[in-house]
Amino acid sequence: MACRGGGCCSSAGRLNADNARFLLLAVLIVLYMLCGAAVFSAIELPTEREAKERWEERLENFTRRHNLSRAELRRFLREYEEASVAGIRVDDIRPRWDFTGAFYFVGTVVSTIGFGMTTPATVGGKIFLIFYGLIGCAGTILFFNLFLERLITVIAYVMKSCHERQLRRKGVLPHNGRRGSGSSEVDSLAGWKPSVYYVMLILCVASLIISCCASAMYTPIEGWSYFDSLYFCFVAFSTIGFGDLVSSQNIKYESQGLYRFGNFVFILMGVCCIYSLFNVISIVIKQSINWILKKLDCRCCHRCQRKLFRSRRNVVMPGNVRSRRNISIETDVVNESDTDGRRLSGEMISMKDFLASNKVSLAIMQKQLSETANGYPRQMSSNSKQNGFSGGVGALAIMNNRLAETSVDR
Repeated sequence: MACRGGGCCSSAGRLNADNARFLLLAVLIVLYMLCGAAVFSAIELPTEREAKERWEERLENFTRRHNLSRAELRRFLREYEEASVAGIRVDDIRPRWDFTGAFYFVGTVVSTIGFGMTTPATVGGKIFLIFYGLIGCAGTILFFNLFLERLITVIAYVMKSCHERQLRRKGVLPHNGRRGSGSSEVDSLAGWKPSVYYVMLILCVASLIISCCASAMYTPIEGWSYFDSLYFCFVAFSTIGFGDLVSSQNIKYESQGLYRFGNFVFILMGVCCIYSLFNVISIVIKQSINWILKKLDCRCCHRCQRKLFRSRRNVVMPGNVRSRRNISIETDVVNESDTDGRRLSGEMISMKDFLASNKVSLAIMQKQLSETANGYPRQMSSNSKQNGFSGGVGALAIMNNRLAETSVDR
């Protein structure tokens, strides 16, 4: 964990902070899974045992009534399970592999929902699914990320417009929309960004509205209860996709074309909103982890400052990383360390320190040449490192510097 100044405030300390954040998140996820397993086991295990006892009783009564051996009956049930995998059910359902059924299937594949009601049974279908899903899932994730980027942009624009309107009512902002020179509030509008909590609240409300409207459609058409419809919406929109409840599977519906179109629109909107909500919640989780590490950092800083005060100056420690110049390739900042102290005092530096300095300088030069060739030199503020939201990939990179909590100028 990186302390802000002192013995452990080095480039290696930054790496340790990232590793600590990763390990802490892994531990919290494991604990979260253990708690979830304990809760679900306590809730669902008694029901599972009761269902198993009822099934064994019915199986025994059926074999006695029809004078069948249990082994023969179980063999028949296994054959039905194999037929069920191919899409055969007791009740009449829509064909699985006509064009509309296949389109519904590929929608569950590329959206990573994967209900499991329809699966390829042939070797050729399974091989094609591997390559088809590889490209389709990647493209859909890219679509979700671009949707998240535009959604945050729209939310930021709407909230900024409301904020400007409030300032106009207070008389701080002129009605022509131009910023005044003497108002700090008006000057701050140029870099104004919405809070992650407001964005999370808006996404929660939008997801809830979509789920309630979709449930109002599923309840009369599918014959589910309203609670089961809400449960299906969360399972489908979050791409969990258990497959216990699946929409649009009956062979005939009233206003079938309109219902299937509405089902497609609701699932698309729901998946986009829930995906965006999950990524925004991940920012809040990362804030909590940074807060925990900051609390642990304070204790580490006190210990490191004591060790640094006790240590002697101009002492060359073999293999010590802190004896080299602390140069950040990301920020091109040179932090003078014990090596420069030895240079000023006339003490000779070791060949290891000399090669290390030249190696890092060469890396900085290569980075600057690469950025000049690409035409966009990357600038990173030290605040972006301190808040723990610098860089990132995927949705985290999209949300970086677009929210108040991930901005470098907060």
